[in-house]
Amino acid sequence: MSKHVEQPTSADPALSSDGFVDAPTQPETRGIELIADADRRGRPRDLVAVWAAPSVSILNFTVGATMIVLGMQLWQAILVIVAASVLWVFPGMIAASGPRAGTSGSVIMRAMYGIIGNKIIVAFIGWLVAAVYLALNWLAAAFLGAGMLARLGWDAPVAAPIVVALVVASITVLVAVYGHALILRVYSFVAVGLVAIFLVLTGFILPQVDWGYQPAEPLQGVALWSAITVGFTILASSPLSFINSPDMARYLPRSSKPSHIAAATGFGGAIPMMFFTIVGALMATAVSTDAIHSGAEQVMLGMLPTALAPLLVLGVIVNCIALNGMTTYTSSMALQAIGVPLRRIPAAIIVGIIGIGLTIYLTLSTTFLDAVNLLLQFLIIVAAPVMAIFVTDQLLRRNAYEGTDLFDDTRHGRYWYTGGWGVPGLTAFVLGGTASALCLSTVIWTGPISAAIGYIDLSVPVGIIVSSVAYALLLRSPLAGKGRP
Repeated sequence: MSKHVEQPTSADPALSSDGFVDAPTQPETRGIELIADADRRGRPRDLVAVWAAPSVSILNFTVGATMIVLGMQLWQAILVIVAASVLWVFPGMIAASGPRAGTSGSVIMRAMYGIIGNKIIVAFIGWLVAAVYLALNWLAAAFLGAGMLARLGWDAPVAAPIVVALVVASITVLVAVYGHALILRVYSFVAVGLVAIFLVLTGFILPQVDWGYQPAEPLQGVALWSAITVGFTILASSPLSFINSPDMARYLPRSSKPSHIAAATGFGGAIPMMFFTIVGALMATAVSTDAIHSGAEQVMLGMLPTALAPLLVLGVIVNCIALNGMTTYTSSMALQAIGVPLRRIPAAIIVGIIGIGLTIYLTLSTTFLDAVNLLLQFLIIVAAPVMAIFVTDQLLRRNAYEGTDLFDDTRHGRYWYTGGWGVPGLTAFVLGGTASALCLSTVIWTGPISAAIGYIDLSVPVGIIVSSVAYALLLRSPLAGKGRP
C-alpha cells in the first residue's frame, strides 16, 4: 500500500527498521503494513488507558438514563448494565490477534471472508461502525458546546452546533493523523483526567438521586422483558462494535500473553462503561422523562453548579476527541484494507469528512437521545455477527494468524479460498445478520420474531449464536476450501 520513506539512520530514531515513522511528535506513516519484530514494543497493560479514555463518555450517561426511560426499576437497570459490560470480553479476546499477525484487524479478517470477500465486509462494517460512532460523539460535543456558547451570548441553534462539531472534528482527525504512538503516550493522561472530571460531576449528581425510585407503573411479564432486552441491545452495541481492538495491540511484542492483552483491553473498556452508565441511570431517577429526552448533557448541566458547566463541556469534548481519534485512526486502515490506493494519513482525513457530514445531518434532524438509541440498535445487526465470527475463527485457529499469508492476494494464497471469497464467513454473516434483524425491536423496525413474542429484543444473543454456529459448521463443509482452520 504505502511506499517506504528513506531508510532509518541513527540520527532519526523515529524511523523504524523498515522505514516507517511511529513517534508521538510525528504523523505515523505506517498503515496496515506488517510490523517487524524489531519494531514491536510496549506491554499489554498499556492498553488499559488506551481503552479507558474513550470509555469515559457522555454516551454512557445517556444510555444509562435510557434504561430508566424504558421503564425499568433501578436495580433492574443496574443488572442489565453489568450484564452488557461483560461483553467487553469479546474485543479483549480478538485484540490478541493483532500482535500475532502484526497488522490491523481489517486485514486479519481476510482469514474469515477471503481476500475479495473481506473487502465487502470491511467496506460495509468498517465504514458503518465508524460513521455511527463519529457522528454520535461529535453530536454530543456539538449540542453541549452550542449550549455553552448560548450561555456566553451566542445563541445560534443551527450554526453553533455545526461550528463546534467542525472544530472538534478537526482536532480529532489530527489525533488520527499522528496515530499510534501519540495515542499510546497521551491517552493515559487523558484517561486520568476524564475519570477525575466525571467523578467530580458524579459527586454533585449522587446527592440528588432518588434511591427509592419506582416507575409510575412498574413493568411486569412480557413488557418487562421487552424493556430489559431492548436496553441490553442498546448497551451491547458498544463493546460488540470495537472490532478494531487488534489495531491498538498490533505493536506489542509477538510474545505478549493473549490473556494479558484480553484483560487489559476488556477491563480498560468495561469498568468505565459500567460505572458511568450506572451513574446515568441514577441521574435519571432525579428528573422527569421529558427532561431526559432533552439529552443527558442538558440534564447534567441542570444538576451542576453554574461554575462547573465548563468542566462538563471540557470532559465531553476531550472524550469525544479520544474516542473519535481512535475510530478515525483504525478506519483509515480499513480504507486501505479494501484496496483504496491511499496512504493512511489522507485516508484518515476522508473518514473525518464523511463522519462530519453525518453529524451535521443529525444535528439538523433529530435529538441526541433518539439518535443514540436508534443508531446503536441498528448497529447490532452487523456488529454482533462480525464479532462472533471473529471470536469463533480465533478460537478455532488458536490465534495462529501469519501476517505474510494475510497479504498474499494471489490465487495460490492461503486465504484466496473460493475465487477470493470465504463462503463460510460470508454466509454466516448474512445468516447472523438476518436472524438478528428478525429479532430486533426499534421504534421504526420490529422484526417479525420480536413482534410475535411481545416486542422482546433477542437480536444480540440470536445474532451471536446463529453466526458463530453457522460459521463453525460451514468450516467443516466442502464450502470452506483450502486454508480453513
